[in-house]
Amino acid sequence: MDLLIDIISWVCIISGGLFCLIGGLGLIRLPDMYARMHGASLIDTMGIGLILTGLMFQAGFTLVTAKLLLILAFVFFTSPTTTHALARAGLNGGLVPEVENDELSEPGADPSKT
Repeated sequence: MDLLIDIISWVCIISGGLFCLIGGLGLIRLPDMYARMHGASLIDTMGIGLILTGLMFQAGFTLVTAKLLLILAFVFFTSPTTTHALARAGLNGGLVPEVENDELSEPGADPSKT
């Protein structure tokens, strides 16, 4: 039973680390703010979520697990809200996403009307 818990926890931790690496690569390689926000939200939700889940499996049913659950709940509630607020601020500030075939890329389109 302990071996199974260790395997599950390490799969979660390694998967979360891979999500964090892919999201970090996205922060460097993606072209504009909106695409980079996608990379950052990938790190926040899936990466941290999987790492904390793996740590919960390692900790067992202890006070540490309760604290990790509180951290996970905080991240899952604040990360999408922050990403949405940042995207809305970018649109209101006139920052248009870099896209090829979209109604926002048409000349004279108002990005605040989306």
